[in-house]
Amino acid sequence: MDPKKRYEKERLDGKQQRLLIILEAAERVLTLKGIEKTTMQDIANDANIGVATLFRYFPKKEKLIVALATKLLEPLLERFQYVAELPISCLEKLEKLFDFFIEDHNNLSVKFMVDFESYASHSSEPLEDILTFNSLNRKISREYSRIIQNGIEDGSIRSGISVKDTLTTVINTFGLFSKKLSLQKNILLLESDLETDYQLAILKKILLDYLKA
Repeated sequence: MDPKKRYEKERLDGKQQRLLIILEAAERVLTLKGIEKTTMQDIANDANIGVATLFRYFPKKEKLIVALATKLLEPLLERFQYVAELPISCLEKLEKLFDFFIEDHNNLSVKFMVDFESYASHSSEPLEDILTFNSLNRKISREYSRIIQNGIEDGSIRSGISVKDTLTTVINTFGLFSKKLSLQKNILLLESDLETDYQLAILKKILLDYLKA
């Protein structure tokens, strides 16, 4: 490789590696302290870089927050794409998506994503770079639309209901409930020995039994 090209490649690789370090540090700090209480200095300290270096990558805290939210949303898109492509029935695809939410609800990043959604919804102006995040959400919706269409065509979903409206409500309900349990696992609302995983498994069975043809 030409020395100049090799140098440029190494420089770009180094920038990408540092960007990853910054995003990983941001995830740790923002999850622990919350968006409002976290400073750029906090993140720089965790990443073991100078705050001036951090500002070269992200001139505003808001840009870093959106970049992290976008990064954390990417695995969800990949999972929906994977499930949509599987040669199985719509009902079986829904079960796999439910299993993903159950597996993921104890992930600490869920706390940040809930905080981010609240932060974005209370912002008086659209967040900078939010279009990239919204674009990912639209891609997830398109993949789920493919699964819904599968349910309309394959006969695995019972008749007498609006498949599109029902499946949209079902996935939203399960996703929101899994987030709620993730946030409240250390808060006792009712006298109960039920583990959060078990509660999600019960809801999964209720929904699948309702949908099954």
